[in-house]
Amino acid sequence: MANTLGLSAAPAPLARRLPLLDVLRGAAILGTLMTNVWIFASPGSEWSVLNGLVDVDPLHDPSVASVAESLFRFLADGKFLALLTILFGVGLAIQYDSAARRGEPWPGRYWRRAAFLFLEGTVHFLLVFAWDVLMGYAVTALLVSRLLARSERVRNRVMWTAAVVHLSLVSLATLALVAAGDGGEGGNGGESALSGEVVDLYAHGSYAEQIAFRFSNAIVLRLEPIVSFGLLVFLFLLGIRLYRAGAFTDTGAGRRIRARMAAWGLGLGLPLNAVVTLAGPDFFALGRYGAAPLVAIGYIGLIGWALDRLPVPSVVTGGLSAVGRTALSCYVLQNVLSTLVCYGIGLGLTEHFAGQGPWWVMTLWATISLTLIAGSWLWLRRFSHGPLESVQRWALTPRR
Repeated sequence: MANTLGLSAAPAPLARRLPLLDVLRGAAILGTLMTNVWIFASPGSEWSVLNGLVDVDPLHDPSVASVAESLFRFLADGKFLALLTILFGVGLAIQYDSAARRGEPWPGRYWRRAAFLFLEGTVHFLLVFAWDVLMGYAVTALLVSRLLARSERVRNRVMWTAAVVHLSLVSLATLALVAAGDGGEGGNGGESALSGEVVDLYAHGSYAEQIAFRFSNAIVLRLEPIVSFGLLVFLFLLGIRLYRAGAFTDTGAGRRIRARMAAWGLGLGLPLNAVVTLAGPDFFALGRYGAAPLVAIGYIGLIGWALDRLPVPSVVTGGLSAVGRTALSCYVLQNVLSTLVCYGIGLGLTEHFAGQGPWWVMTLWATISLTLIAGSWLWLRRFSHGPLESVQRWALTPRR
């Protein structure tokens, strides 16, 4: 795939901000909310993912609401998470180049940044959202940061090995589900009783009880970054390779790479995602962790192609860039806002709108997205970094 996209060794890009990256980060942050908002809006919230979150089937229920929800989920699930992961690898490469220009050893003190990110993710996991991505990114970054100092040949070998191992595990898991033949449905009485308790916890329980629930079930709720570690490594290294090839630069070579990414990523990824989605819930893992990253590559190319060739309104690019420049703050804030709107500790809309269809969920996504765009734009008019980004910079700045 990498060679098909025309990626080859190239000089590191110049030390200047790449506008496309800010737009892509903004799109990735708002896109992850397109998936996570359904978790917040489901009875049982974070635990509902483990009991089967998606129960909409447009083939058996071709209503407008069912089709709209299915399309909304289809466009988002796994795609923007993979996009965000690729961009994290790009950011790692930028930090490496910055250290090289300053003549600093690598990875040097980078472990402090990774440790701080892990701490941020731990706090976010316990206090806000169980399906946090920051902890997994921190651990992956520790490994990949060391590979940046190695040769391209070594990185490529690790990248493709990680991809093969990951796809093998996902395929085996899918085959096991198909062989079991239960479609992820059903369950024993204990599971049903627990689900009822969890539904009540998020609808009526206290904030302290929700924190205690996440803590006591931390191993189960932290499974995703563990089982998808190979995918994280692959996407980090893919982001580094794309950056080194100039895929995000405003050059002829960059535009050609982005056009190929759009063609191959969407041309292969969308049909493959459609097939595994229509195949049923047994193929969920293959879709989210196998096919979705292909579409993420296509999304990068499509967004880049649109900015290259279409008169995209500045209000759109400016809004996405603002969210991208405050990505960490917006990521945490969108989950905080969703918690306050959906759980019983806040407005309790999940229970209030139970069984009322998908429209309120999509409206919630749009409302929070516009809030993040407006808030980040206003913040950046006075400050150069987002609030959490500023805390991170302060904590990691060496003291003399």
